[in-house]
Amino acid sequence: MPKHLANLSFDFDAMSALIARGMKTPTAISRGEFGAVAVPRILKVLDRYNIKASFFIPGLTLETYPDLVEAIVKGGHEVGHHGWTHVPPANLNQGEEEEHLVRGNELIEKMTGQKARGYRSPAWDLSDETVDLLLKHGFLYDSSMMGHDWMPYRARTGDVIHDEKGMEFGKETSLIEMPISWVLDDYPHFEYLRTPQGLFPGLQNANNVLENWTDEFTYMTRNTDWGLLTYTFHPLVIGRGHRMLMLERLVLNLLEQGAEFLTLEQGAKAFAAR
Repeated sequence: MPKHLANLSFDFDAMSALIARGMKTPTAISRGEFGAVAVPRILKVLDRYNIKASFFIPGLTLETYPDLVEAIVKGGHEVGHHGWTHVPPANLNQGEEEEHLVRGNELIEKMTGQKARGYRSPAWDLSDETVDLLLKHGFLYDSSMMGHDWMPYRARTGDVIHDEKGMEFGKETSLIEMPISWVLDDYPHFEYLRTPQGLFPGLQNANNVLENWTDEFTYMTRNTDWGLLTYTFHPLVIGRGHRMLMLERLVLNLLEQGAEFLTLEQGAKAFAAR
């Protein structure tokens, strides 16, 4: 019997992503604070439709908003690892990356009762050592790469990339990759951000984005008997009123298409069981 799955994931960065970009002025920090306003709105929608979601939370946010983390856990949602700060692993040395990994998981275990089973790198940029570190520290899955749209796969280690000849693929590992895409991420579509490095124009019409997102699910249902599509949201982005209405319309549309919602941990286990 065909099974078409969907995951709603929320990167609860709050102000950590802005701090990582050096944006520490009161107005910049207040943008991050809006993420805390949005989380209860999101939890209310998830509860209304009995959906269990995955929240990826950096250590800085865990320490800043323990009450909201408690509410997320109380709602039955998964808490995944999202770094300690919001600095991508590719910008850390190996010692720093492992320290952030351990430090974050110790706090997640303290606050939720168990270590995170899943990891999502800040800014979706892994280092050459990330997969090995995740295996070393007992993670079930990663959700930072884009090698497929709806089919999980085994992450590799030891790829060799050449500038002037074909690449050499490394060996597959036991780490399950739960693929993502910027196409299904709210941030590039909606968030206006001006930095010294460039401009995120954002501010697109929510209904146009909604059509793209529902069509992605429709295409999956027409082309595979089993698949899992992951949508990525940020509370400070999706939490605006008109986008919350869009989120609810997305849920209703996917339900009409027969979607089954589950956490990424559940999805990784379902893939492994196949």
